[in-house]
Amino acid sequence: MVSPAVHGSPADAATLIRNAGLRVTESRRAVVDALRSHPHSSADAVFRLVVASVPQTSLQSVYNALGDFADAGLVRRIEPAGRPGLFELRVDDNHHHLVCTGCGAVEDVDCSVGHAPCLTPSDAHGFAVHTAEVTYWGLCAACAATAPASVTRSHTTPEQSTEAHEEGRP
Repeated sequence: MVSPAVHGSPADAATLIRNAGLRVTESRRAVVDALRSHPHSSADAVFRLVVASVPQTSLQSVYNALGDFADAGLVRRIEPAGRPGLFELRVDDNHHHLVCTGCGAVEDVDCSVGHAPCLTPSDAHGFAVHTAEVTYWGLCAACAATAPASVTRSHTTPEQSTEAHEEGRP
């Protein structure tokens, strides 16, 4: 279930920040707004969005806000292999992610089976499992439509995908 306080409810950024027990600042509000409009963004991408509306914001303040938000449970950090950490506001469920090995697009996907943690390990080794993180890798529809058939059948590694994404090639 998607948190109504984050996705589509009248709760504004200041209310979300305050409810997380944090001090409200102009740059923190801008970080929340950036993640609302661009989920799955890196800290650098959030910074570029924030300085457009709050030019005096430093990159360090964006990193600090994201760290504070993660510690307070307001944002979730996902770390797809070979990619920079990404942040999102959807924190109240155990959803997973699809990552395009061509362009790097990231999409949410609800749990495929059952209730959280969605997956039960064959041997938990005494752990009390509370979360399972699953990342599905493949080509998004746009990349699959433009890729040669040999690429759509290959198994590109996340590291190869990151190199291609940073160089602007599929």
